[in-house]
Amino acid sequence: MHLSGPYLGYAIAFLADPLDVARAMPEVRPTILPSVPRVYEKVHTAVASTFAEATGARRRLIEWAMRVESALRQQGSSVPVTLALQHRLADRLVYSKVKERLGGRLRHPISGGAPLAKEIAEFFDAIGICIYEGYGLTECTTAATTNTTERHKFGTVGPALPGFELRLAEDGELLIRSETVFAGYYKEPEATAEVLGDDGWLRSGDIASIDEDGFVTITDRKRDILVTAGGKNIAPQNLENDLKTSRFVSQAIVVGDRKPFPAALITLDPVEIGKWASAQGIDGDATSLADDPRVRDLVAGIVDDVNRERSRFEQIKRFAILPRDFEMDRGEVTPTLKLRRRVVLEHFAGEVAELYDGTAPDGAARVERTGAA
Repeated sequence: MHLSGPYLGYAIAFLADPLDVARAMPEVRPTILPSVPRVYEKVHTAVASTFAEATGARRRLIEWAMRVESALRQQGSSVPVTLALQHRLADRLVYSKVKERLGGRLRHPISGGAPLAKEIAEFFDAIGICIYEGYGLTECTTAATTNTTERHKFGTVGPALPGFELRLAEDGELLIRSETVFAGYYKEPEATAEVLGDDGWLRSGDIASIDEDGFVTITDRKRDILVTAGGKNIAPQNLENDLKTSRFVSQAIVVGDRKPFPAALITLDPVEIGKWASAQGIDGDATSLADDPRVRDLVAGIVDDVNRERSRFEQIKRFAILPRDFEMDRGEVTPTLKLRRRVVLEHFAGEVAELYDGTAPDGAARVERTGAA
């Protein structure tokens, strides 16, 4: 992207703080936005909050517009004239306002670096902005797969790009071969041998699936897969992404490796939880609200919703609401807004220990409300 700008003649705007995107968008008015899921999660939270706060006629207008968009998606390629006209009106009255907040010219938002929650991709598509999710590694120089305007499936990172071969190892790890795959790590032959075979196949370190149309779905990092005490494999990122679709949840980490059940560390979005608390007549900031039983009931409901469509062994049985969000200055978040799972678990080892203190839950539908230390 950096090299193609001068080559093709388009301007590039750089931000020192990636979370400053919302402020910069109306000023820069980008047509292409290559970013990470965390940025789209923040935008999704802001838009969802605006929709949720609407009342009266405006609320009814938004609900009508969302129903029109849902009906349009269900129609597929054959769209009745009446529905098409309704969608055009919904776009003018509702969705165009959101697009203006994103600069008004955004045509190709691109997501990479970590999995984007399918619900967030569908939300953006509902307001007329399709996010193109792709996948690649530094070790293969470029993206290896991507969704495009011609071929697109929500929840996937698209099919292989031209010149790339993909296959799955016996354990589900995605293997990649192309002319762009690196020759090895500089003066580190042992590390190279761990990821690059003599046959040129690069071991990505990601567990994936490939459907009959060639679309790749990334399940999780191989090293992050949780294996419970009962021998069940659980992909934590799927659960974490679903938790973060709530506007009240800022971050989430699911734990449970060699433990009897999955549990979660959850941080609150300070702005959204503050608005909710104010509407409920509850005083306090995100730190103090973490221990409020009414807030805990709110979060328990969010966890219940995430659990609802999952098998029993995948369900989050306990959670802790942490008193603060994960921070870059503490080494818990990378400059590209990825969580450093190991660092977070070190910093909140006490809270994790408390989640597993005592006997395991009996599988009751309601999650246990373990508090943060």
